[in-house]
Amino acid sequence: MAKMPSRTSMRQKLRDRRRKRDDERKVPGPTDNPATNIMLADVAIRAGSYIVRRTVEKGFLKGRYGKQTASDILSNRTLGQTVVSYGLAKVASRSLPGALIVGGGAAAKALYDRRKSKRRQQVEGDRELIEQANSDE
Repeated sequence: MAKMPSRTSMRQKLRDRRRKRDDERKVPGPTDNPATNIMLADVAIRAGSYIVRRTVEKGFLKGRYGKQTASDILSNRTLGQTVVSYGLAKVASRSLPGALIVGGGAAAKALYDRRKSKRRQQVEGDRELIEQANSDE
């Protein structure tokens, strides 16, 4: 004949089940609201990527134009330039065909620029960026 479990062991099993169920219901993050946690994670990721992107852009320009001129160039970008770069990044990051189209366009632009003489490229690029840096003065 099977032995009946004692009341204390049954209570312990019930407590264990409740604890396990409560642990499964917990939401990871700083709050118990998952929507708030997602929003906080999104803000942190976007802020971090903004800082990294800005640092990389300045690094590319700083060697040739100096720290202050690089900052001026980046701060005087037009709305059109900002929208185009944001749109291209979105298209490229959303799908493989988008990445291929944007990557192909970037490769075509690089090949087009390489076809020009080196000196002509430098003069043209310098002129555009210096105009952009001095646009609000």
